[in-house]
Amino acid sequence: MDLNSLFSDKRTGTQYKSNSKKADPRSEYQRDFDRVIFSTGFRRLQNKTQVFPLPGSVFVHNRLTHSLEVASVGRSLGNEIGNFIATKYENHLTPETKDLYKHSLYNVISTGCLCHDIGNPAFGHSGEDAIASYFYRNESALKDRFTEKQWSDFINFEGNANAIRVLTQQQNGKSEGGIMLTYSTLASIVKYPCESIAKNKKIIQQKKFGFFQTEKSTFLDIAKETSMLQKHEDPLIFVRHPFVWLVETADDICYNIIDLEDAQRLGFISASVCEELLQQIITEIQGAKKWQRVGKKLGRIEDKNDRVSFLRAVSIGTLIGRSIELYKQNFEKILSGSLQLSIFDEIKQECKAIQEIESFSIEHIYNHRSVVEIENAGYNVMYELLDHFIPPIIKTKEERKEYEKKAIKLIPKQYLYEDLTEYERVLGVLDFVSGMTDNYATDLYRKIKGIDIGMTL
Repeated sequence: MDLNSLFSDKRTGTQYKSNSKKADPRSEYQRDFDRVIFSTGFRRLQNKTQVFPLPGSVFVHNRLTHSLEVASVGRSLGNEIGNFIATKYENHLTPETKDLYKHSLYNVISTGCLCHDIGNPAFGHSGEDAIASYFYRNESALKDRFTEKQWSDFINFEGNANAIRVLTQQQNGKSEGGIMLTYSTLASIVKYPCESIAKNKKIIQQKKFGFFQTEKSTFLDIAKETSMLQKHEDPLIFVRHPFVWLVETADDICYNIIDLEDAQRLGFISASVCEELLQQIITEIQGAKKWQRVGKKLGRIEDKNDRVSFLRAVSIGTLIGRSIELYKQNFEKILSGSLQLSIFDEIKQECKAIQEIESFSIEHIYNHRSVVEIENAGYNVMYELLDHFIPPIIKTKEERKEYEKKAIKLIPKQYLYEDLTEYERVLGVLDFVSGMTDNYATDLYRKIKGIDIGMTL
């Protein structure tokens, strides 16, 4: 990959790159950050499950607070790596590109982090599972209506691919190009730069997929403008953009550590167990001397929640530092596309504490009864909503019965693509349902099932 062509300030919905002499004092990549912050899709994340859905009076992380924290970590990673590239590869860079690495990379990475979950449906991964399962369970009635690649998109429904659609798609009556982000920012969130039919869990960039068939041409434009390396033409497979690794690392750091802190706040695990696990991270990566300094300050903190928060902060700082070291060491492999292990997985291999946290989280957090109960409920809510809207949407207007016409009336106009293909009409339903917050999905489910009957104004 050419280090001078990884940045592109071209935006979706436009034909040309931005004019650098514009009056706006913000850089193009600062504008990206602001656009995401003020977007509807980002705002909805405040009521979408991270791990603990609808927790009641105890405040834990939702998708929005998670994304903000990931953006903070991503900014730190982008700042350090931008300076590293600008210094080490100075002789290979143009003055303009050198300036971008020093002063804009952290904006690209923080914005990518900010919107990395924007395509995730309500109820966390159970929402994704519900959408994919709906098509699996109705294969006999639906599969023959779609091409092989289109059907693969549905049965492998993926929040990462949906993020590209949310950010770039022109909905009915809305602006062309979605929220019109730069191609560099969009490239930074495509963790799986391949189409769904190329999915292969053994290959890091193909574990899932990165775009629906409707966004394939958009992805190809992004790949071309940011010099992504193509591996295969049919099925389409690319090498990850180097910026992706930083967005992925920031996400991995946050959810591994923050989920542990949330579990402690909810009483799933004791503060002492949480402290012990976080202490191990600091000691294993930075050594006993670092822990002695941290331990002295910890000894002056009495509140158990504040003690855990302090250790969480130190642990995240420790992981950021080690991630920067590993990114630098692996940079040539990242550029060539030969690295097949995520930065965080490399840390996990050398740090037993991370392995213990992962095992502990699976047993005591992700499989806690209260989490599983709500995941089951969320799965059923999402499945039933799809079952209410998809059968009528695949029919023509003339074929629909009266009750099916009533169902269609509940779908907002921006998601209705009546004059397009069945594939695009179904994607419109998925846009509607996957964009719902936990509360909205639950309320609509209760209304259409007759559990709650009453006027909504």
